Amino acid sequence: MAEENFDVPVTIETEHTGRHLTVTRVGQAARLLTERWPKKDGPKHLAAIRSVMAVIQRRKPVAEARKAFAEAAKEADIFIREGHHFGS
Repeated sequence: MAEENFDVPVTIETEHTGRHLTVTRVGQAARLLTERWPKKDGPKHLAAIRSVMAVIQRRKPVAEARKAFAEAAKEADIFIREGHHFGS
């Protein structure tokens, strides 16, 4: 799986309220979207999976997958913060 880095990390709240995870790589986003995503039936979730897979196959730039991942998180009502450190 491609381990391309996001240019800007995306921090999400996990299924454990109050706990956060900083997503920095395309492969990490792909695993979350396919294995641990709370709402797997939304159009932005599907678009994010397609986007990360296209990056893995080297058909799209990493920035598109990052944007799609952030949009899928918003769709699933997952708290997100975009940036380098959650505590900053």
